[in-house]
Amino acid sequence: MNLVTMLAMNAAILLTLFFVLWLVFQKTRDVTPIDSVWALGMVALAISSFFLGSASDDRKYLLLGLCAVWGIRLGGYMLWRWRDHGPDRRYEAMVGKAKANKGWGFGHATARLVIAPQAPMLFIVCLPVQLGQAGPPVALGMLAMVGAALAVIGIIFETVSDWQLTKFKKNPDNAGKVMQYGLWRYTRHPNYFGDACVWWGLFLIAAETPAGIWSFFGPALLTWTLIKWSGAPTVENRLHKTREGYADYVRRTSGFVPMPPKSS
Repeated sequence: MNLVTMLAMNAAILLTLFFVLWLVFQKTRDVTPIDSVWALGMVALAISSFFLGSASDDRKYLLLGLCAVWGIRLGGYMLWRWRDHGPDRRYEAMVGKAKANKGWGFGHATARLVIAPQAPMLFIVCLPVQLGQAGPPVALGMLAMVGAALAVIGIIFETVSDWQLTKFKKNPDNAGKVMQYGLWRYTRHPNYFGDACVWWGLFLIAAETPAGIWSFFGPALLTWTLIKWSGAPTVENRLHKTREGYADYVRRTSGFVPMPPKSS
């Protein structure tokens, strides 16, 4: 199967998934599970590409395996957080503002503000596990080994930081306090840093193939969103308002790449 056909079929799978999800949202009136689908949807595209692509089996197994471990772990964590914490206030505020200011109904608002931007972004970010599984077959090289190591480091980094934050929040003595321990002592967003490492690692695995080198746009877009758009800026704007001492934490702690903390 040629590359264009594979990508077209993956796009069709993704659009179907998001359309069904949008229908579910109309019943539940809660779009929070979209965060889980963000990760699990990439696993679905990795599986589809595995069967449709013509790259070497070693590369396909490596890309699918790493993507599956990352996506199932993150998707499961986001589902648990949704069930434990309830609806995400960011989405509630976004939809509520559109309904109040523009007169949009729930279906219109969720389609325009949630489904429409996230579906194409997911497809682009997921390019490494799609293009990297397209032919022709190329043997795994040193770049792929480095990429696999970086992806594993990212998965560990993200998993540990999520566990540390969950444990911190579960302690009632920490209510209103700033999480600045463990990995969070070295970067304000260790989970985002781990996420970026995973996808840059998958890109390096894919980059040994002729098509895979073009998947650079995926991790580049993800990193930009985490640092400049919907990731760190959204979180930090809220924490500046709700956590005493957060400004001092910002002064001491690297914003993304782990670094030794500065003196207060």
